[in-house]
Amino acid sequence: MYSTSSPYRIITVCTGNICRSPMAALMLTEAFAAEGLSDVVVVDSAGTTGYEVGHPIDPRAARVLSAKHIASEDHVARKWRQEWFAERDLILALDVDHFGWLQEGAPDAGSLAKVRMLRSFDPHVAGRSSLDLGIEDPWYGGHTDFDTTWTLIKDAIPGIVQHVKTAIGPQVEAESGEHQQVTSMS
Repeated sequence: MYSTSSPYRIITVCTGNICRSPMAALMLTEAFAAEGLSDVVVVDSAGTTGYEVGHPIDPRAARVLSAKHIASEDHVARKWRQEWFAERDLILALDVDHFGWLQEGAPDAGSLAKVRMLRSFDPHVAGRSSLDLGIEDPWYGGHTDFDTTWTLIKDAIPGIVQHVKTAIGPQVEAESGEHQQVTSMS
């Protein structure tokens, strides 16, 4: 669980860690930086499989991020590790199969409580069944599918930022000396 002596840790999870989860992690990193929270929130990503371990981000995902001035060239795909259940404060699944996989693998109730669908933070779809909150794998499609992935992730970011601000609470606001409004990504 989060403590003020260590950063709040978020991990985004998809299948191969070359499309959806790195896009989400990099977009969230950018959003937390815009909020002045880079020192207290760390975001990374992983895949449920080892299919793409060691590979860079998909070029189509990189194109979308680059168009929004988010660098992705340092991303290297990696596979989920069991100890991350204990080491992360929020575990964000990008699709229903990842959500189920993470739920099944959670070693205890505390870990299970950390697992959420990324889109559950989008106010337009919040409250819907997790079956309705998935982001389909754009790998099988074209550029438009990656643009759609960007939009679906972007719509959830303000809710995630607000959730984290609430979790890290007054201690961070006291350190920053002010309360900032969540900004949106263009």
